[in-house]
Amino acid sequence: MINLLKDMIRPFYHYAKDENLKEFYRLYDNWGRYERYTEVKDVKFLSYSFDVPDLPSFIWQFKELFVDKLYKFKVYSNEPIIYDCGANIGLSCLYFKKLYPKAKIKAFEADPKIAKVLENNLAKNGVLNGVEILNSAVWIDEKGIEFSSEGADGGSIYGDENKIKMKTIRLKDYLEREKHIDMLKIDIEGAEYEVLKDCKDSLSNVENLFVEYHSWNKTEQKLGEILEIFEKNEFRYYIESLTKRKNPFINKGELENMDLQLNIFGARR
Repeated sequence: MINLLKDMIRPFYHYAKDENLKEFYRLYDNWGRYERYTEVKDVKFLSYSFDVPDLPSFIWQFKELFVDKLYKFKVYSNEPIIYDCGANIGLSCLYFKKLYPKAKIKAFEADPKIAKVLENNLAKNGVLNGVEILNSAVWIDEKGIEFSSEGADGGSIYGDENKIKMKTIRLKDYLEREKHIDMLKIDIEGAEYEVLKDCKDSLSNVENLFVEYHSWNKTEQKLGEILEIFEKNEFRYYIESLTKRKNPFINKGELENMDLQLNIFGARR
């Protein structure tokens, strides 16, 4: 009975102690009723203010970063080098700067509209110093690529609508210019397999690696090869599923377009 009472009380205690959790509930209460792609200027949170092109994705990104601390990592330098591939509107850069104010960040964002929001958000919150924003898709060459601009956090080379030709950078070349990278975050909506495969021999200087893996229903699954790249580069990996569990034995032809989404954390030991 005592353990049961402790389990019942613990969430209330956690809520009372965690200011970021309180802020998440406040944001949800204020903005959670809005539909996708609702744009709002100057959304206030903590001590910051962001222009937000999609309220629902913003609210849940805030929870992932500031409540769940998805990208929290430790370093022995107060000026870590961070590569943020898929920086979106700037919440991840803001979190990194809050964690390490002197961090040097390369922020890659493919969508031109979102890249402008990213720069504006960081500038008006005083955290643009030390952040280099590159409005290019992270890819395996510099020849450019067709990109589907979704207007929020889901722009992808695999989309079918609002296609635009985007500039690309070859991530492998950027990685090889650095002596050391403290955090490499790759959240590029399905292109992570091709990019990781191209970079498989250029990850030895990366200390912490985060990849959001997207499995599109119409393409081959590449999770095994991705994990092999983690293993060959001596990362100890941890996997967290973001996909609501379904029964693929029964719903073989009814699975969503993205049938698997995972967070993969690679920590060097």
